[in-house]
Amino acid sequence: MTTDSDSANILPPAIEIEDAPGLITRRVMVTISATILALDQLTKQMVKASITLYDSIEVIPGWLNLVHVHNTGAAFGFLNSANLANKQLLMTGIAVVALAAILAYAWQVGPRETLTRVGLALILGGAAGNLIDRASVGYVVDFVDVYWRTHHFWAFNVADSSITVGAGLLILDMLVVTRADVSTAV
Repeated sequence: MTTDSDSANILPPAIEIEDAPGLITRRVMVTISATILALDQLTKQMVKASITLYDSIEVIPGWLNLVHVHNTGAAFGFLNSANLANKQLLMTGIAVVALAAILAYAWQVGPRETLTRVGLALILGGAAGNLIDRASVGYVVDFVDVYWRTHHFWAFNVADSSITVGAGLLILDMLVVTRADVSTAV
């Protein structure tokens, strides 16, 4: 005769949802973020070591240069030329608050929300990379210069690219995946 305690021992252990196969776990999110952070910092150091400030190397004529510029402002050069008192402290503070808010949100997202988790991990890695630069030297090194004829896009770096791709994944999740889930539920 078996008792309830005996049957409890023969049942398989419950799988934690966070560890279920095929899901984006927090560990995977940290790995993505850390990889982006390392790649960002490595490429910035390579640019500092090999390209003189304000110099450029033509990679694809008429389309792509590698440059070495400093961005003391926000994304896309916003506030770069602004002369504000305590600008480094202000920009670092804003970045810390934004990073903390994104981290808090990322911690709440469920493991089944794959695009959201990957997007947030990319954003966190990129934001951390740029935050390190802002806090330590007061500017971010940008080095990718995409242009057409005389029209140049703002120079950017690995962190900026990661943030942009991450934001794109979040938008894709909101517009496509979430709508698809809602329409199949109706």
